[in-house]
Amino acid sequence: MKELYLAQSWYYFLLMAVVCYFIGCFNFAMLIARLKHKDVRKIGSGNPGTMNMSREFGLKVGFVNFVLDAFKGGVPAVIGYLIFRGYVFEGTQVLVSDFVRYLCGLCVVVGHVYPVTMRFRGGKGIASTLGLFWLCLGCENPWYFLIGFCCLWLIVLYIGVTEWGSMGSLLGVSAFSIWQGVEFFLRYSDTLSNGYVICLFLFLLAFNLLTWFAHRQNLVRLFAGEEHRTSIRKLSKGKRGTQNM
Repeated sequence: MKELYLAQSWYYFLLMAVVCYFIGCFNFAMLIARLKHKDVRKIGSGNPGTMNMSREFGLKVGFVNFVLDAFKGGVPAVIGYLIFRGYVFEGTQVLVSDFVRYLCGLCVVVGHVYPVTMRFRGGKGIASTLGLFWLCLGCENPWYFLIGFCCLWLIVLYIGVTEWGSMGSLLGVSAFSIWQGVEFFLRYSDTLSNGYVICLFLFLLAFNLLTWFAHRQNLVRLFAGEEHRTSIRKLSKGKRGTQNM
């Protein structure tokens, strides 16, 4: 393993963070809606994300939007992983690739949720976060691609059964975070007090804080029994998949 000296290479991380933030600012829901001559912020819930796109334009369009957002979150992180694979931070056994992939991913999600190009009012970051975890965990072990894919379908199944889209999405983010957290705990169990390792866990926490906070209104409505339901069955038949909107 080669050692990387942060004092000499910090500007690489800053550059990656800025680039990934602006990647996150690009909103595919806005683009797709404009191709259909509509403004997604003025229809349905007004959220430029997968759920609203599915409700307003159908399940196929929502799926396309999800895939694009998922890869938007995951691809920059995987590129960062590949660039710094084989490096450790100076004087430690902490893999730079572990740090970089979640730094890149977090900046993409921040850009998606708080895009400067949309006056800091973007989507809620679920698709980008789930895509990020799926691809990043796949970097750990190729079998994790398959396991992660199955987990994504479990989230869809949960939403299909309960019709609680927001809660299913949030539980999925938390489950993936715990999975990656366990991997990091086992890998760095002897150096949990290391600053870089602490940052890794803070990154995972940040994903949850961002997405749960972005869904704060959904959670309030959920506990009040007023949350919009998402019926995958109705969406698959081309009908609006919400009730009580």
